[in-house]
Amino acid sequence: MTEADAPIRVSLPARTYSLLDTASKLLGLGLVAAGLDAGGGTPVGLALAATGALCATVTVFVTNE
Repeated sequence: MTEADAPIRVSLPARTYSLLDTASKLLGLGLVAAGLDAGGGTPVGLALAATGALCATVTVFVTNE
């Protein structure tokens, strides 16, 4: 898939992108830590870890100007 084929394209100013990137990574890290604390092999732990990984990588779909 190329950039032209992307179904949703969000563009943010550099400062907003930086804040979103930092916040999403911190939130993702917190969720992964909570998942490990809840038990990495339990369904709750796996769900929290997967959600954390998704949050941490959300800025991959956002472009900065």
